[in-house]
Amino acid sequence: MSEVLGPSEAVLAAAVARRHLLEGESKVDLATSLGISRFKVARLLEAARESGMVKIEIVSPLGIDTTRSGELREALGLQHCVVVPGSGAQADPGVSAAAAALLTEIVTDRDVLGLPWSRSVSRMVDVLQSLPEIPVVQLSGAMVTPEEDSSSVDVVRRAGRIAGGGRHVFYSPLLLDDAASAEVMRRQPPVRQALDHVADVTLAVIGLGAWAPDVSTIYEVLSPAERKAVTKAGAVGEAAGVFFDADGVVVDTPLTARIVGLTGSQLHGIRHVIAIAHGPQKVKAIGAAVRGGLIDSLVTTADTADALLASVA
Repeated sequence: MSEVLGPSEAVLAAAVARRHLLEGESKVDLATSLGISRFKVARLLEAARESGMVKIEIVSPLGIDTTRSGELREALGLQHCVVVPGSGAQADPGVSAAAAALLTEIVTDRDVLGLPWSRSVSRMVDVLQSLPEIPVVQLSGAMVTPEEDSSSVDVVRRAGRIAGGGRHVFYSPLLLDDAASAEVMRRQPPVRQALDHVADVTLAVIGLGAWAPDVSTIYEVLSPAERKAVTKAGAVGEAAGVFFDADGVVVDTPLTARIVGLTGSQLHGIRHVIAIAHGPQKVKAIGAAVRGGLIDSLVTTADTADALLASVA
């Protein structure tokens, strides 16, 4: 039951609350100044809260849903989780800004940053403003699509200019026509030398694709027979050309040998992987990537967070 304050105590409680909560005056200093005990100061503060005189409101930073972020981080066991209000394409600018802010917050001058080809990663780099002086490594070849005019080389170069610590790039498609062509490409000195630096990467930002129409760039360029073969291999999603199943276990598909980029074991070997992914069709793939330990942190949208929370409830 809330304590009922008399008029004089209400005035005193308001003064104590104002000086302590707004002006930062310590309880000890308040007790000395007002000639009362520290216990009396504590009782007045508690009474001010219980009576409704003091109301504490936690306001989320603009563009971040802190409540959902905390709930999803705990539910999935992530190191970091940032949830942006909204859904769909309207949330893309906020997702990109949040991913850039998270990267800027956790990167250190001892890291080596890895970036693959991804539309979401490219958009993040568009708004990225600062990085320590660290190397940036290209993790995969590029998917060239009519909708995108940025390649993986361009993404790494732009990030490298911001960091100023050097960059390791190579020119190659992500997916070649056959395994032999991909092997020849991987043996080319510039490609081999750049891919050798993947082992040095300690922090990466990736996009996650679900194995379904409109949510995977790779899916869109394949024939129906090729899509079916990848599905038959058990893939539910892919990240930088690495395919994984519903448990997040990396799987070999008919496309794996045709991919030029990091391997599944190399993705697992990166100390911290931030994934940018949102949309109802990606919920299963995101959950799988978390279960398989492929990602450590996530930037997503409110609708996706709600679906992920429902899936683990």
